[in-house]
Amino acid sequence: MERRSFIQTSVASALTAAGTASAVDPPRLVREHYELRTYTLKPAKLPLLDQYLSKAFIPTVKRFSLGPVGVFVDKSNAEQTKVVVLIVHPSADHCAGLAGRLADDAEYRKLAAEYLAAPAADPVYARIESSLLGAIDGMPKLEKPAADKPRLLNLRIYESHNERAARKKIEMFNRGELAIFRRVGLSPVFFGETLVGGAMPNLTYLLVFPDDDGRKAAWGKFRDDPEWLKLKAIPEYADKEIVSRITNVILTPTPYSEI
Repeated sequence: MERRSFIQTSVASALTAAGTASAVDPPRLVREHYELRTYTLKPAKLPLLDQYLSKAFIPTVKRFSLGPVGVFVDKSNAEQTKVVVLIVHPSADHCAGLAGRLADDAEYRKLAAEYLAAPAADPVYARIESSLLGAIDGMPKLEKPAADKPRLLNLRIYESHNERAARKKIEMFNRGELAIFRRVGLSPVFFGETLVGGAMPNLTYLLVFPDDDGRKAAWGKFRDDPEWLKLKAIPEYADKEIVSRITNVILTPTPYSEI
């Protein structure tokens, strides 16, 4: 067996072990997996990255029957651009094998030639940070918003001080908080438990709104919702016990984003 194949098989097996039912375990939901990449780059390099993602990466991923792929820009820092790429995979196996498939694909290498030929002295990006997430039981599949309508995305990451606390936060969403989100207009795109990545353990999710006014209005409605006030009053679900840090990022989709 080639080394790359061995590594991909080993990684994928380890990542899916927790979600695979044994002969005596009860059946579990088939959950999607998400790769979340963040490219950090100089604003002047954004056109080259856009060209690569729209003309090489996304068409190739679609040819591999993967996706959809979302591409979003964090505009909070004028001097440093961050581009967040969300790739939907049917399993961890597919995610583990994507890099190898791209490297071996002649058509992809041709389409991505300019991006791949960037010299060390003038790179396209500083680095890529990447995480692999497994969808939670309460939302096992991504819900794709209409890509032809105006929309604003809200990426949120809930870090916990240990694994037990992280599972409690996921339980809280599965048992009630996700339903409240939907009712008050906090429309979810995906919810994922981070399996491999930084700032673990954490729960990461993405919401969609028509605009920033809609985002503010929905969060205001949520904060005053009677069911939410009742749920967060349960001692085992108190934020101070299960959430140690929240990251909140506002994202704008690119014109070619499929999500």
